[in-house]
Amino acid sequence: MSSQASNNIPSRRAHLPEPSLRRLPWYLAFLTTLRHEHVEHVSSTRIAAEVGVEASQIAKDLSFLDIRGKTRIGYEVAALETALRSFLGFDEPHNGIIVGVGSLGSALMADRGLQRYGLDIVAGFDINPQLIGTVVASRPVYPMERLAEICRTWEVAIAAVTVPVENAQTVADAIMDAGVRAIWNFTPCRIRVRDGVAVQNTSIYSHLAVMYNRLYNPGT
Repeated sequence: MSSQASNNIPSRRAHLPEPSLRRLPWYLAFLTTLRHEHVEHVSSTRIAAEVGVEASQIAKDLSFLDIRGKTRIGYEVAALETALRSFLGFDEPHNGIIVGVGSLGSALMADRGLQRYGLDIVAGFDINPQLIGTVVASRPVYPMERLAEICRTWEVAIAAVTVPVENAQTVADAIMDAGVRAIWNFTPCRIRVRDGVAVQNTSIYSHLAVMYNRLYNPGT
């Protein structure tokens, strides 16, 4: 039985437990590496050894995609990679903006790797007069007053927030007022969102604190 994926993959994302969803990009990254190495099949045991997840857990995670491997052969690398990319939404185009064009915001605007995962940053926004009107990685930087206009014109789906923590909630409110329904929050502030708005917190500082703790307290 060859690897196969359900035709109703997008509708099934909501049924996938979030811990499983967070693991799928790890599997995808390893599969992409294998494909570049011209490996045709891979076992769940080999994936497990690479990403540090039990083989039984990998099989369970992939079962949500209706994907099964062949006995004694494993999964077809190319087919599984394609199915994962589709399931995760990386093949679907999403226009995004950056609010806060400082060092981190500028870096995200310049990161063309995001496009490989379905996110195209079309513009940046800031309140700094020295930044407004400039271009970062071929993307214009606008004043906040034009937020709603640009989001409507480009049908922006996702807004990344990279502003100082004290401005995070105000910026989030402006983003929601502009009709954007997903916020990628890079600040340590736990912003409050309205019903129907998705938020993903990616605090570099929180991760840094955890790393410091593990550095000085091995095994914790």
